[in-house]
Amino acid sequence: MNGNGVKNGVLKKPDAGRMFIMITGIILIGMGVASYRISLFGVDAFTCMNLGISGFIGISFGNWQLIMNVFLLIAVFFTVRNCIGPGTVVNMVFVGYIADFCCWLIWDVLGINAGLSIRVLFLCVGTLFASLGCAWYMTADLGIAPYDSVALIIMKFVGNKISFRMARVASDVTVILAGVIFCILARNNVWEIIGVGTIVNAFCNGPLIQLFQTLMKRTFKNIN
Repeated sequence: MNGNGVKNGVLKKPDAGRMFIMITGIILIGMGVASYRISLFGVDAFTCMNLGISGFIGISFGNWQLIMNVFLLIAVFFTVRNCIGPGTVVNMVFVGYIADFCCWLIWDVLGINAGLSIRVLFLCVGTLFASLGCAWYMTADLGIAPYDSVALIIMKFVGNKISFRMARVASDVTVILAGVIFCILARNNVWEIIGVGTIVNAFCNGPLIQLFQTLMKRTFKNIN
């Protein structure tokens, strides 16, 4: 695994087992994004941008994330198309809507107005679900999300003169700034999209994904 969900640049055959692992991962990622949003402590970089822009133009998070993913998918197709697989499509379509559904369920149906302790709980759950979901999704090796390919596109355009990690940092900082700018323009609360949760996600997501992937390989011994 090269750190972005594609082994040696070749995707695996989408058999039933890998499809189950991939879909489970997508559901967990969507629930993780929703938990970050409900915590009001900040979200991951890509969600930060999409929440900022969707709030500015007045459409749902799920709808805007799908639109943004379509644009990114076009760029991926013409640059690093080997990253595209069934997992790419499922991720780009469903993560945003799963997150919207979970937020609707908590806020509108159950009417939960989270206090500080509950918000901290949602922050922890969001970190756990997002990392576990990414581990499942990446282990399936059926393609990666369009945004996760952006760092590879950057590397290609600079002739691989920077590392994947540096390219990812550059893309994350850029989208966070975009999210904050649009959030300010919409006069929404910036600290609901960037904050402690953003920092926790940045520092904990990678190590936890690696841990969960190791555990998964022990559980699903036929996945390699």
